[in-house]
Amino acid sequence: MTTSPMATTFTRFSSPVGELVLAATDAGITGVYFPISRHGPAPLERKDWVEDDGRGPASALLAQARRQLEEYFAGSRTTFDLSLSPAGTPFQRRVWDALRAIPYGTTLSYSELARRLGDLRATRAVGAANGRNPIPIIVPCHRVVGANGALTGFGGGLDCKRWLLEHEGALTRAIFS
Repeated sequence: MTTSPMATTFTRFSSPVGELVLAATDAGITGVYFPISRHGPAPLERKDWVEDDGRGPASALLAQARRQLEEYFAGSRTTFDLSLSPAGTPFQRRVWDALRAIPYGTTLSYSELARRLGDLRATRAVGAANGRNPIPIIVPCHRVVGANGALTGFGGGLDCKRWLLEHEGALTRAIFS
């Protein structure tokens, strides 16, 4: 199967939190989608997506993502080292970059994330950008909680968010602003 250089290639990945769909172009990973993802396209409904055939740069990136996710779920990986290419505004990309700086096993609040980005008044905008993160788990939006430590929205559902935070040992070590 021949695809254009920037076609989106996808593969399915079985995980402890359910089947994930991983998507990539030759430039990097573009998405990780849960079965209940609100912001992601269903691959079989997309005419411009092709299923991974094991060939090409996107296939190599997807294989690397699968391996690193397997290691994460096995407890042997705490950070991801992948080329990422999420579609988003410059502000969203700043937020997603800041998410990648939240250490494994910790949480922080939306307001603390806004403060780290230089504008405490941007808490709601930070929350909205966090909610639009197309690469959850790898870009750890699950590590952001409410100011009182409450688990708030997550594309994979709150049970999935709780599972990920328990997996990382983060539920009892929350950082509040």
